[in-house]
Amino acid sequence: MRTLKYAILGLLNRKPMTGYDIGKEFNFQLAEFWSAKHSQIYPELKKLVDEKLIVYDVEITGDVLEKKVYNITEKGKKDFLKWLKKDEPMEQTPKNVFRLRMYFSNNLNISTRIYLLEQQLEQHQDRLTFLYTQLDPYDGIPPVDSDAFGDYLVLKGAIIREESSIKWIKLCIDCCKNGTK
Repeated sequence: MRTLKYAILGLLNRKPMTGYDIGKEFNFQLAEFWSAKHSQIYPELKKLVDEKLIVYDVEITGDVLEKKVYNITEKGKKDFLKWLKKDEPMEQTPKNVFRLRMYFSNNLNISTRIYLLEQQLEQHQDRLTFLYTQLDPYDGIPPVDSDAFGDYLVLKGAIIREESSIKWIKLCIDCCKNGTK
C-alpha cells in the first residue's frame, strides 16, 4: 500500500497546495507520526496526477518562477475516503534505536547508562515543552467536523507519547541508581 499517497490526498483534501507546501506539512504537522522527504513527495505527486487523483494549475510568481498548485479531484476524494474508512490491523512496534541500546545496556557501566538516559530525558522534555506550545491555538476541543479536530487528536497523542517516554526514562534512571525494578 502506498500510504504516502493517502497522506498527500488527505492534505490536498484540506486545501490546494504546492509540493513545497506539502513537504512543510511533513516537517511540521505530520512530523509527530509520519515522515516523507521531497525526494519521495514529488514522484508520488506525479503518480497521483497520472492516476487522475489530483490535478495542478501552474501559477507564475514574479517574472519567471512557476509553481504547481495541486488540487484533489473527485476521483481522488473517493479513493481517499475509501482508504480512510478501512479498518487496519495494528502495525508492528516501530523501531527505536535508543530502546535497543538500553536492551543491551548491561554491557555499559552504570554511569554511562545514566548519562545516556539523562540525555534522552532532556530531549523528550524539550519535545514535550514544544508540543505543549502547539496546544496554544486550541481553546478546548475543536469541532469534530473540522480539520483542527484531527490535528488536536494527534497532538494530544504525541503529548501522551512523550509523557510516557519521560516516565519510562525516569524509571530506567531510578533502576540504574537503585538497582531495583
